[in-house]
Amino acid sequence: RSIRASERRIYQQVTDIFAECSIDYDPKSEITKNFYAMVQNKFHFAITGKTAAEIIHLSANAKKENMGLTTWKNSPDGRVLKSDVIIAKNYLQEKEIQQLERTVTGYFDYIEGLIERENTFTMEGLAESVNKFLTFNEYRVLSGKGRISKLQADKKAVKEYDEFNKTQKIISDFDKEVKKLKKK
Repeated sequence: RSIRASERRIYQQVTDIFAECSIDYDPKSEITKNFYAMVQNKFHFAITGKTAAEIIHLSANAKKENMGLTTWKNSPDGRVLKSDVIIAKNYLQEKEIQQLERTVTGYFDYIEGLIERENTFTMEGLAESVNKFLTFNEYRVLSGKGRISKLQADKKAVKEYDEFNKTQKIISDFDKEVKKLKKK
């Protein structure tokens, strides 16, 4: 589930579903361009009441431990990277991540069932399937794009990171190895 729920994998799987199943798929259309971000935002909003950009914008804080991140590429003891602070999932609590994983897995199972029954979709219909799934499962459904843009969120997170990085404690590889040897 964790692999399926990672933001990159969600994007890739949704891209594949959209391209394979939509009878009028056009990679250059406006609905296609907006679809991927919309899907991610719908799932984040269903679980947290916030879009991905809103999560980043509200959570990124140079004064908090690990900048407010609950996980990052080199966690728990490694350095927080600039690329870590612009990923909404990295700010979610464990319970929220578990709910997100279950919800995304359920959506993929739902779509798989529709495909097995040889349903066809227009791009608009596939986009609407996300709302139908969330509504049926009694989640909050995002209307619109949210109050904060991805650009605004990333800009704030990077600004906070630049401040945070000046004081970030870094444990050298040598010190990590010494610590491991002491445990033995």
